Amino acid sequence: MLNAPYHIDQNPHKGNRGLARAWHAAKNSWCGLVYAFMEESAFRQELTLFALLTPVACLLPISLLEKALLVSSLVMVLVIELLNSSVEAAIDRISFEHHDLSKRAKDFGSAAVMLALLVATLLWAAVCAPLIFNVN
Repeated sequence: MLNAPYHIDQNPHKGNRGLARAWHAAKNSWCGLVYAFMEESAFRQELTLFALLTPVACLLPISLLEKALLVSSLVMVLVIELLNSSVEAAIDRISFEHHDLSKRAKDFGSAAVMLALLVATLLWAAVCAPLIFNVN
């Protein structure tokens, strides 16, 4: 067994179970979304992109699966941005001092967001190009 300073049942943050746990998790998730919106400009930009493009995806004359792929690609950008922001916040909590490992971790998170945006762009291009250029 790991040499933990406390047993999992002693963790004061793990006391809720069942519906109470789900309720508290939902409240924490909502707080995270609100905080990301208030504090992270990149999240606001990507949320704006989501808000503008989701109705477009719904109105395009494409299959339901294609619509789901387009919207899912936008959601994944938001998810990865939230993860990137959480890494940055954890590193900043430790220290604002420059450290090569801190920079590397932040750069990894940034690269993950960039790749998610690339995937979303490629999916949107693949689905929309035939509509724009009348190509099958």
